[in-house]
Amino acid sequence: MSDEMKSQDSDADSDYDQSDHMDDDDDYCGYYDNDTDDLDIDKPKKSDDPEYFDYELLQIEDVERFLNEEVEVLCSSQKILPSLAKMLLHAHDWKKEYVIECHSKNPSKLLIDSKVIPKVKFQQPISGPSLVCCVCLNQVSREMLHDLSCGHMFCGECWDAYCQVQIQQGVTLGISCMAKDCEVMVPEDFLYSVLSKPDLRDRYSQFSFTEYVKSHPALRFCPGPNCPIIVKAKEAKAKKITCNTCKSCFCFKCGIEYHAPTDCDVIKKWLTKCADDSETANYISANTKDCPKCHVCIEKNGGCNHMQCSKCKYDFCWMCLGDWKAHGSEYYECSRYKENPNIANESVHAQAREALKKYLFYFERWENHAKSLKLEEQTLEKITSRIQEKVMNSTGTWIDWQYLLDAAYLLKKCRYTLQYTYPYAYYMEKCARKQLFEYQQAQLEAEVENLSWKVERAEITDRGDLENQMDIAEKRRLTLLKDFLDY
Repeated sequence: MSDEMKSQDSDADSDYDQSDHMDDDDDYCGYYDNDTDDLDIDKPKKSDDPEYFDYELLQIEDVERFLNEEVEVLCSSQKILPSLAKMLLHAHDWKKEYVIECHSKNPSKLLIDSKVIPKVKFQQPISGPSLVCCVCLNQVSREMLHDLSCGHMFCGECWDAYCQVQIQQGVTLGISCMAKDCEVMVPEDFLYSVLSKPDLRDRYSQFSFTEYVKSHPALRFCPGPNCPIIVKAKEAKAKKITCNTCKSCFCFKCGIEYHAPTDCDVIKKWLTKCADDSETANYISANTKDCPKCHVCIEKNGGCNHMQCSKCKYDFCWMCLGDWKAHGSEYYECSRYKENPNIANESVHAQAREALKKYLFYFERWENHAKSLKLEEQTLEKITSRIQEKVMNSTGTWIDWQYLLDAAYLLKKCRYTLQYTYPYAYYMEKCARKQLFEYQQAQLEAEVENLSWKVERAEITDRGDLENQMDIAEKRRLTLLKDFLDY
């Protein structure tokens, strides 16, 4: 809410004493008491939650043990060395059953496809006990030459220097033979045999472990700064992961911030577009707007979009600047972009302007929810502080006031989902399904603003009323995700 709206009373309760705003709000009763007969207010079970995902948060040693077990299964089944098993599993995204099947049917083909052996082995002509290394051009005795399965021979010092350079450049599992156009990969045991520096062996071990994790479809590093946690899941889906160590919330499939209901490819396109067009969109990122009635400047420093001007008492929507009275029945119009039906017949310049207008419409709402999330963190801090005061004054216990914190956390979750509905809608083709999506999006918008209004006035909101609104908002959120979270 705006600074203009805050009471000037210095009393600590003033930030929460907003009853004067509600006295004349009979016109909004219909909006805040929406008919919810179509909703099942019961809290969802895990099996009903479209965001539920079964995963484990593991330490590095746990993942090393898991990978070693995968390697051991392949070694035991096919009677091969661990270094070869690792190469095969890494080359085929750790599809153990597939590797076992292919190796059992046609091991030569699998090894060629995996770049373990060449299609045709190079025959190095050797006429005596020594040979010229074609890298350093030194005459080297036969026992000092080393080769891979491809047959290309080089001296040990050249192999050592070559592998050192590769590791220092961050290359590990992608190190191939030094011969021109040879794609045969260097096995782990061969590299350890030629590498002379112990510290580089340790670095290779660390880098290769990282590559193994990245190539395994059931594993993902937590993207949190310096977080040691690795996520292990049963299947590689775009699902929500919450790291208890660093509190990061991210998508398991792509590793970026969780973005339901928008899928991974679409959110990447959207974020790239926002970065590319950031200068164009700068003018709409201001925190102030003028009251549409008396034109006094108002600053938004709360998450709620229902604004009331402290000067003229006009209630309006922060997003569209429209009369808030209309949002009980027309909120759908505020969140839906109204396209020009004749734009296909307009000039190229007109189409370009329309495209920019459409982007700015969705970007403004995306950005507004992002800012509201940050502002509602301040609301959460205020609520926490108020609860501490009440507990210290023996006005109830933490358990008695826990519902206020639950409401603030739920509001954050609902607004987060709502923010990511706008990239989804921006790239969605115009069709009946989009109309359904926009309808559900608007319903969620309405309930989120309703919840935000009540959370910010938690002192004067009946507990039962607030908890009922929490159930409604969460049900709207889950309904939208169930219908459109299809990845």
